[in-house]
Amino acid sequence: MSKAPWSLTTAAMVCLLPAACLIPSVAPVAQGQEQASSATPEMSDEQVTGPYDVVKDWPKPLSSWPDHENWTWGAVQAIFAQNPNRIFIAQRGELPRLKSDVQDLISSTPSTPPKVVDWEGGVAGPVRLTVPIPGLPPRNASTGPTTSPGEPHVKFMGIAGKDFRWEHLIIVIDSQGNLVEAWTQWDKLFKRPHRILISPYDPEKRVWIVDDGQDAIFIFSNDGKKLLQTIGTRNEPGDDDKHFNRETDIAWLPDGTFFVSDGYEGTRVVKFDKDGKYLMAWGKSSKGMPYPPPPNYFNLVHGIAVDPVTRRVFVSDRSNHRIQVFDENGKFLDMWPLGEYAVPYHLLMTADRHLWIADGHGTFKILEYDLDGKLLYSWGTWGPFPGQLWGVHQLSTDQEGNLYVAEVLNGRAQKFHPKKSADPAKLVGQQIRVAWKD
Repeated sequence: MSKAPWSLTTAAMVCLLPAACLIPSVAPVAQGQEQASSATPEMSDEQVTGPYDVVKDWPKPLSSWPDHENWTWGAVQAIFAQNPNRIFIAQRGELPRLKSDVQDLISSTPSTPPKVVDWEGGVAGPVRLTVPIPGLPPRNASTGPTTSPGEPHVKFMGIAGKDFRWEHLIIVIDSQGNLVEAWTQWDKLFKRPHRILISPYDPEKRVWIVDDGQDAIFIFSNDGKKLLQTIGTRNEPGDDDKHFNRETDIAWLPDGTFFVSDGYEGTRVVKFDKDGKYLMAWGKSSKGMPYPPPPNYFNLVHGIAVDPVTRRVFVSDRSNHRIQVFDENGKFLDMWPLGEYAVPYHLLMTADRHLWIADGHGTFKILEYDLDGKLLYSWGTWGPFPGQLWGVHQLSTDQEGNLYVAEVLNGRAQKFHPKKSADPAKLVGQQIRVAWKD
């Protein structure tokens, strides 16, 4: 049996021991994890940002909004570009900004079993933190009992209004990084918004939001004013034709048929017709089996993509560190082992029929594959600074070639613009858009 991957939390615990490892100071990021805007093109390096430059001041700091001076982004789980002036972002609430001396808290905390402390270093006053802090940099926006709420199987200890605010879960940002829409009327509906998507084949451009905490998929009008349909049964996990078990992602065929990866607790792919009628499902649990398990067994079905030409379905079998490939009726076709430390968070099928993978906390890279499973290119490195990546949970591109990433662990979104000298073959291709262009 293969050894289990070294967890990021374990890495953080080791790094907290004296002289265990050397890391650069990350204190400036503690002021809100908002510095994705400070890089200039001259600072970019291909091994870090690939063929892109980080776009300055995108999005604008959340603390620049009225009544948000003391707040920053929570766990940013989803991002989707309808066009360059309409970028959807989903986050699990807002977090309090921290003072820069959070690094002192890390340095002075012995490597003891984690505990929750009231730390005086919040910009607006005391804030609860878990020490040793789970993972690095100073604040993991997603993991632990005092970060963004919504993690199941965690006894959350944050206090609403002090340690988090359940606000602005779905927002829309323009090309300059400004807030242009806030779907705050739906904040109470969501429990853990996981993906935002628009079908390439829907001329109405309805917005699909996958909420694995609710075990449901919500479909909204494009302006967010109407909830049009709910697929799944809210707050009732299951594995039949009317239930999900923490579903994670959606992919469509040209005729509107769609597939749902189900999910964190479920171990299957579910197929629906264009109206949301259940058609079939496939997959079994590999938990407890020797590694690697055989085909059609899953452990954390986290992402899904479809090739519109061959109608093959590509599935991120995240905790088994691989991609499985099926025909549209669940017949196993191929397996792509990615390496025992790979953690494929998101799959993006682009119009040029390449599959891009966001490796959230394994290699921390953005990877390009052809549809036969050959690695073509990769870039990215772990870290909190502009252009570095930590927990890329969704990828998206707009019509101008800009790339957007949602970082669930860094607690931010980033926008990348192609370098003037970029090789087009190394750029993340256009999202598939058929029934709509803008």
